[in-house]
Amino acid sequence: MSAFLDSQAAVFASRSHTHHPRVQAWREAALSQALRAGFPHNKLERWKYAPLRALAGKRFAESQSQTDVRLDLPPAPRLVFVEGRYDAARSDTRGAEALIISTLAEALAGDDERAVAVLGREFSDVEAPFAALNTALAEDGLLIEIPESVVLAAPLHLVFVHSDNNAGSSYLRHKIECREHSRVTLIEHHLGGGNGVSNDLWHVHVKPGAHVQHLRVQNAGSAHTAFSRCDAAIAGGAEYTRLDIDTGCHYQRLELNLALQGRHALARSGGVLWAVGSGTLDARLSARHQSPDTACELLWRGLAEDKGKVHFYGGITIDVGADGSNAALSNKNLLLGANAQVTTQPALEIHADEVKAAHGATVGQLDATALFYLRTRGVPEADALALLTRAFYAEALAIIDDAALRETLKTFLPARLVQDGVA
Repeated sequence: MSAFLDSQAAVFASRSHTHHPRVQAWREAALSQALRAGFPHNKLERWKYAPLRALAGKRFAESQSQTDVRLDLPPAPRLVFVEGRYDAARSDTRGAEALIISTLAEALAGDDERAVAVLGREFSDVEAPFAALNTALAEDGLLIEIPESVVLAAPLHLVFVHSDNNAGSSYLRHKIECREHSRVTLIEHHLGGGNGVSNDLWHVHVKPGAHVQHLRVQNAGSAHTAFSRCDAAIAGGAEYTRLDIDTGCHYQRLELNLALQGRHALARSGGVLWAVGSGTLDARLSARHQSPDTACELLWRGLAEDKGKVHFYGGITIDVGADGSNAALSNKNLLLGANAQVTTQPALEIHADEVKAAHGATVGQLDATALFYLRTRGVPEADALALLTRAFYAEALAIIDDAALRETLKTFLPARLVQDGVA
């Protein structure tokens, strides 16, 4: 067994387990599965490009709470987590009174196992150990319900902070339930990080006729390792629009699984992966059309500079009976340094009739002719490079077509994106 898994088993053993017996059984089974499956290695297709050898040999204690972290907090409504624990003092739910908000820690302290049924989810061995470890070790997270027909006027900010001196591991488990015809915008922001490890797992349920915009910005430190997984189930007539912007981390693994479960369900996903230094950004997307007349649009851009690495996998599956589905995947990547690396793997699997499906992927450099044209028009080289780079990834950001929301998003973006005039 790897040192990493051994240390996480030790964290599990050190806790006083006072949960409902069935919840405890879920946790023990998940830990056993993670230890049985073992730490992933590069001979596994799903982890082929992941630089995990060093992580496997490290031991991590549980992240300790911090009280002296300074934050420039967004306006209410906001929910703040510091080192994997809900921070009520920094949170402010004004403007979100119509929502039903609780935490996993509160639910675990109760005796109703249904409140924490999210921990009963089972995963295959190929997905272990990180999803299974999350089940075994998550002690906190958000449980949010947007009631039927409720429209939240302002974005709900979800802020996750890891201090610069953090060197432990933290696990969060979240569930977002958007009831029929509700509307909500979520802005999920991850910052800081130290040299610790974070593991977040989200369950998003978008009921018939509901509309959800989910924006995620990850700008952790260059030493942090982060695993983030989101499973979104989209019902008939519902829309789930998501934007992911990853610009930090030593290693970031994002898994986004979209299940279009009802007729006329729509999923739109845009993403920007910008790897710098020696960081690695690894994204794995899956869109599954399970009902007729569903649609998805996956529009992702990757940029790698210095010794940065970007790895992208985008898979679309159209199941038997999902006739009339419309699916499109575009992944374009830009090499901005001689030592940068990019890999991209689009995949398309169709088992239905009368569908529209297309995918494309490219890896290249900035257009020398376009750069020369701008220089001949008097544009300084640095400005010309910025213009071309902005134009490259702007299409992915345009998945969010609300100008006011894009302006709000600007306050969360790394400086180099703001300077390039993204929002």
